Amino acid sequence: MFKKIAAAAALTLLASSAFAAPTGFYGAVDLGSTRADTLDLNSSKVSYGALLGYGLNENIGFELGYRRLGEWDDAYGNGRDASINQTHLSVIASVPLKDQFSLFGRIGYSKLNGAPESNSGALYGVGVGYDFSPVLFGRVEVQKPTNYANNIGITVGYKF
Repeated sequence: MFKKIAAAAALTLLASSAFAAPTGFYGAVDLGSTRADTLDLNSSKVSYGALLGYGLNENIGFELGYRRLGEWDDAYGNGRDASINQTHLSVIASVPLKDQFSLFGRIGYSKLNGAPESNSGALYGVGVGYDFSPVLFGRVEVQKPTNYANNIGITVGYKF
């Protein structure tokens, strides 16, 4: 009995969204903050990037993106600066909520350039999305691009 009620509630929740996660092609830009906890990079820096995505439906999508995670001056105490760039490919799972809100999770692959440690690996993220209109959306996301850094970002996107 409980399973039937839970399934009905989940279907109702999915159907209640006036707008849904992006379907078809979309593009977005983001601005955020990266906190790196390794060597001498123990500080937060501004991050920015862009992505292209394709939503199969309102629940599943794929994204390819690029982000400058940050720039650290004299990162290793030897006069060398560090700029860490991220290229990522992700699967996005989204659950629409009411009033144009959605929850989403991300899992994927992240390749870092300029990083002092692991250059590639798993990427995780969770966040909340909001559809301002049928074509304009925004997101707030916490992302783990590498084992020594976290990124919090705000994304604005456009559905083609």
